[in-house]
Amino acid sequence: MADVPAIHGRALEWEATIDLAPPYDLALVEPDPALRADLAADLGDRDAAIFAEPGGLAERLVPGRRTVVVFGPSLADPVGLDEIDALTRTRPELGAILVVPELSTGLFREALRSGARDVLAFPVEPGAITESVDRVGRSLVGTAPPPPLEHTEAGRIITVSSMKGGSGKTVVATNLAVTLARRSERPVVLVDADLQFGDVAVMLRLNAPHTIVDAIPAMDGLDAQFLRGLLVRHEPSGLLVLPAPLDPSLAERVGGPDMLRILEVLRSFCSYVVIDTPAQFNDVVLSVIEASDDIVVVAGMEIPNIKNTKLGLQTLQRLGVPESKLRLLVNRSNSKVQLDVKEVERTLGLKAQAHIPSDIVVPQAVNRGVAVVLDAPKAEVTRAFDSLADLFAPAAVAAPAKKARGLFGRS
Repeated sequence: MADVPAIHGRALEWEATIDLAPPYDLALVEPDPALRADLAADLGDRDAAIFAEPGGLAERLVPGRRTVVVFGPSLADPVGLDEIDALTRTRPELGAILVVPELSTGLFREALRSGARDVLAFPVEPGAITESVDRVGRSLVGTAPPPPLEHTEAGRIITVSSMKGGSGKTVVATNLAVTLARRSERPVVLVDADLQFGDVAVMLRLNAPHTIVDAIPAMDGLDAQFLRGLLVRHEPSGLLVLPAPLDPSLAERVGGPDMLRILEVLRSFCSYVVIDTPAQFNDVVLSVIEASDDIVVVAGMEIPNIKNTKLGLQTLQRLGVPESKLRLLVNRSNSKVQLDVKEVERTLGLKAQAHIPSDIVVPQAVNRGVAVVLDAPKAEVTRAFDSLADLFAPAAVAAPAKKARGLFGRS
């Protein structure tokens, strides 16, 4: 194209005059000059290196350096998507945003499969592109580049279950998942399978652009690249979350076979998949149980809770779930309710493998949208969650992050 030399010259000029500071660089790629100018204006005063072709960007990227790239509408075709896919598959530290001429379910699906982390329709609404840049940039900051999607060892699926509402099941699931994510070098995903009234996103204060329902249109060809594009990152821990639908009426769109396929894909690139379930048996929950390697059964210290837990355990037995998969957890185990853990174990016919004490720091953390294991690292309840995580993964010390260098090779 006639304007390519000028654009590359402009990029070189920016190299000499603009310091793209950490924590991430920003680039814009669009072959059409008019569209490129419009997108540059939408970025406002953001310092972006501008390129006419993906190849020009590829030549300037520094391996390992976190970079947010806005790809323009001219690249929203099969050739452009292939070029974006080639970049994102070999550079997991690159966060791609694709602006499309018209947003459709099919194009959205193809964009996510090509590695785009967000998709916007052109013309872009005021402020939308900078919000997207910030969101994608935050997903890249403070963590090492994710490992490749292909792994020979399947991840472990851990379901957290309770037969009584209000048992603290979601608190257990979120804090177990956060603890495992901090120990694992591979991704850890928390799936909110309480499809009508799931609270995982609220408890972790996550702004989720996508939910599990967005996976349904792509079910016939669901793959790891697409599914990973639907996950939202919990920045303090690195945990990835697949949230429940925002509208309870959408729950019926997800069936048991859909959930099985989603879990199959997730375990292909994750070390652990933790699932929060509703306090009932339905098609989705039965599919989750079928796929699980471990089932953490959360029991409380109240008679109605214990009665429901016993009925639930009997149901699991009738379903053929081996006792070796069950991990009984007694929540609020130090409550002064004229019951002790031994009585609960005798009633349920199962020995408790974990005890979570009652602690005021738990509701305080929930109300702030923070995992208690991060909010109160020295509390007794945090030590209890560490012991729970020990059942699945030994504690490990995370390696310090290496210093990154900029898009043009500067730190």
